[in-house]
Order: sequence, then C-alpha cells, then structure tokens
Amino acid sequence: MVSQRPPRLDPEALKTFLVVAETRHFSAAADILHKTTAAISYRIRALEESVGTKLFERTTRTVTLTPAGQLLLERARQIFDWLQTLPDELQQMNAGVEQNFTIVINNILYSSEGVATLLNYLYQRFPHTKFAVYRSVYMGVWDTLINRGAQFAIGSPGWHAVHEDLDTLPIGQINWRLIMHPNHPLVHEPEPLSDGALRRYPAVNVEDTSESFRKRTAWNLAGQKEIRVPNQTTKIACHCRGLGIGFLPEKIAEQYVREGTLVFREPQYGRNPSPMSISWRKTTAGNITSHLCALFKARDPLIRVFIASVNPLPTDAPSRGD
Repeated sequence: MVSQRPPRLDPEALKTFLVVAETRHFSAAADILHKTTAAISYRIRALEESVGTKLFERTTRTVTLTPAGQLLLERARQIFDWLQTLPDELQQMNAGVEQNFTIVINNILYSSEGVATLLNYLYQRFPHTKFAVYRSVYMGVWDTLINRGAQFAIGSPGWHAVHEDLDTLPIGQINWRLIMHPNHPLVHEPEPLSDGALRRYPAVNVEDTSESFRKRTAWNLAGQKEIRVPNQTTKIACHCRGLGIGFLPEKIAEQYVREGTLVFREPQYGRNPSPMSISWRKTTAGNITSHLCALFKARDPLIRVFIASVNPLPTDAPSRGD
C-alpha cells in the first residue's frame, strides 16, 4: 500500500491565495504581486491540487471562495499575522519575559477596576504574553498558585510560603470587625457580645475555594448556623439586607458604617488579624514577576487598590517569607 504524502502549503502559494481571496480577481492579484495572470492561475491550481479541494468558484469575471477557501483564508491570515509578530515574541522570551502569566487574587483584595487597570498596564509593557486572572478564597489562593499553574498571587494568606517552590513578600494584615445591620436584634444588646448571644444568629461566610488544601471557615461558633456565599460582594449584600452577622475587613466595613447601612459591634472574643502576602513561583519567575514585586515593594499607585483594605505590617512581621 502506497502512503499518501500530506499536503504541503507553500508560503508563496498562501500569499498568492490571500491576495486573490481579498481582491476576488486573478488579474487584480497579478497586478499587486507583479506576476502574469497565468502565473497566478497556475499557483492557485497547484495549491488546490495540494490540499485536494477547490478553494475558488471561478467565472469569467470574478472568483468567489468555496467554504474550504473561506476556512483557509481565516487560517492564512492568522499564520501571516503570527509570522509578523514572531520576532518580537522571540526577543521578549529571550529577555526573560514569561510567555504565559496567570495571577490569582484573594477575594478580599479583588477589584474589577484594579484588575482591568493592571492588565492594561502589563499588556502594554509585555504585549506578547498571554495573561489570565483568577479570583480565589482563603486557601484557594495557594491551591491556584500550586495546582492550577498560576505564577503570581496577590493576597496569599499568611507570611510564609506553603511550598518550597514559592517565595513570599508580606504586604500587611487584615484587621477584622464584627458588623451587622443597624436594625439587627443584637444592636440593642450590651457589649461586649457573648458567644451565646452571637450563636443565636447565622454567620454569613465566603466559601473557601481550595480543592487540595483543607478548607478554612472564616468564623463560625460551635452550634451556630452558617450561610455560605461565593464572594465578599454577596456577603456584604446579605448583611446590608439584615441577613446574619459576621466579620469584614475593617477598612472595607468603615465605608458601610459611615453610610449607615452597617454598624460595628464589639464581641467578647474577636477575630485574629489575617497576615497577607504576595507570592510567586521561583522556578518560573521572570521579568513580569520581578516587575510586579517592585510595584508592591514601592506601593505604586497602580497596585494600591489591591492593598486598600490591608493594614500596615506590625513591627514583629518578617521582612519577607522563608
């Protein structure tokens, strides 16, 4: 049995095909390419024989694309566009710029406007890198960094890395405040509020998105009902409608307290501060990682939105994680 040779697409034939497809005329293509009409016709016929199907329907005046020709036109445009940008991509890669870069952001620190601004900035600076952003909760940040291919994390819980391939830089801590609706029954009870008083009402928590680490519960007393929601925006909306009680980052809660939609209450036993870091993969770190680290170290205006709810580092915090 004789094996068939796979079709070979000659670059010059593809270029000729593109010009004919865009002009829809052999003689017009010949003028553009400085060839004879017969040479153009021969090259298109050879290309059709190579791929084994008609690419054009010909009339005495014009040519139109067949469905196969339309598909080839789309692919050929992509190929030539890619060939034009390839040298820049190779130079960027040789300069130590990551080809793919995924950022995971802690739900507490997430800002849609901040993400859009940061992505626009990074894309302008590193135009040949493929960027992606995930939003995760609690240990889900570490999970995304370790198991889902992310290179950089904003808001890793803790000041120390959970894996030897990761490095960290502390950026502060979240201070928590107990909040509730102004008409909630607990507002009229004397402070500090005991666990017994708090236990009577459900806690609204954002569910940990981790799949490989043990999920954490933000705050839930023994015997207390819990309502789990997918993100902090939903949690705040629940509290603003009088549903449940819970803790919010102090700096985020302050604006709702000023507006009168929520109130602070003092519990007998509060919630400990949560250390926050930026983290990255050491083995894949390149120019983008270094650039982001520099932005956070300088507390650049570009990233301040992500640390707006983070309190400054305490005096006993490490200068960087181990």
